[in-house]
Amino acid sequence: MPWYWPDRLLRRSTPIPVVRLSGVIGAVPFRGGLTLRAIESALASAFAMKRAPVVALAINSPGGSPVQSSLIARRIRDLATEHRKPVVAFVEDIAASGGYWLALAADEILVDRSSILGSIGVISAGFGLEGALQRLGIERRVHATGPRKALLDPFRPEQPGDLEVLAELHQDILASFKAQLEARRGPKLRLAPEELYSGRVWSGDRAIEHGLADGLGELRSTLRSRHGKQARLVVVNRQRGWLQRRLGGAGGADDRLLALLPQLLGQLEADAHWRRFGL
Repeated sequence: MPWYWPDRLLRRSTPIPVVRLSGVIGAVPFRGGLTLRAIESALASAFAMKRAPVVALAINSPGGSPVQSSLIARRIRDLATEHRKPVVAFVEDIAASGGYWLALAADEILVDRSSILGSIGVISAGFGLEGALQRLGIERRVHATGPRKALLDPFRPEQPGDLEVLAELHQDILASFKAQLEARRGPKLRLAPEELYSGRVWSGDRAIEHGLADGLGELRSTLRSRHGKQARLVVVNRQRGWLQRRLGGAGGADDRLLALLPQLLGQLEADAHWRRFGL
């Protein structure tokens, strides 16, 4: 065979870029998180592949920041329009809340029967610690320039005015989520609004039945069945560097433990998002 036969073989193949959108959306302390800044180079690379007939999104996210969800989804749609490429989302374990917002950026959403989809809504959570301060005999001193500057301070009882502000924020964010859902899948939806926006999740089968997804499909087998055996999946996400993988392992045991502690804290925060859905 001529020496250049691998190049000729690659030219005959059909490259299909795959962008992995995995993890908690937003800046997760010590673990990065899924943000537009972290993913934008991968998205640009995916849509820049001229011979690619489609861009695939592999989604596995329990949600997170509504802002980053919106920014990433908008960038995907802008690139899809600019490069005139269809986008197919493959939901793995979960696409809930902001994770489902990302899936809405695709022209087609495919799932596993046991995937989890939905949780269309907004949530805020925290702790009330005012009783703990009283038991410890600690006096809380806060000086602010306005009555709402200490909004939802966990060291004082909830204030009705604070809850009104929070409810307003929730409704504004939910309105953006609704607009995205109805713009992308409006005619396909087969659920009453009170159930659709109740915050619940559905299995992959039920998500298809209710119009939240289009069908069943696994990334590799689906793309090869549609684009032939010559389809070559190209994961475009940047790989973690050696130092990140080692978690500071070049030092002694104490150094490695110190390097692990902040990452464990970040992991606990990320795990809290997954545990909401039993994962």
